[in-house]
Amino acid sequence: MNLQELNAYAIAGKVDELNLISLEGGIYVLEARMHGSAYALDDGHGKTFHLRSVEHARQVLQAMPKLPFHLIHTSVHDEMCGLGASAEESLKVPISFHSAWSS
Repeated sequence: MNLQELNAYAIAGKVDELNLISLEGGIYVLEARMHGSAYALDDGHGKTFHLRSVEHARQVLQAMPKLPFHLIHTSVHDEMCGLGASAEESLKVPISFHSAWSS
């Protein structure tokens, strides 16, 4: 799903939440949750859209309707040991659409 499609789904009320997933190396990816399924944001050419930070995600989403928005950090320990990541070990923190520094 690209940014225009995400915006259309959000306006139609079909997006349950947005999750900004923090990956190793300071890379973030955005997923939209709709009806129990996760859809990653792509760049419009079929490749995953990478974000640089929470603030970059806020800039990309500035025209989007307000939705529940979370930052998710997965457990690096599980990845290093070769075990599957479990939902209980991920850290999911609600974040706001707007920076505390913006007016």
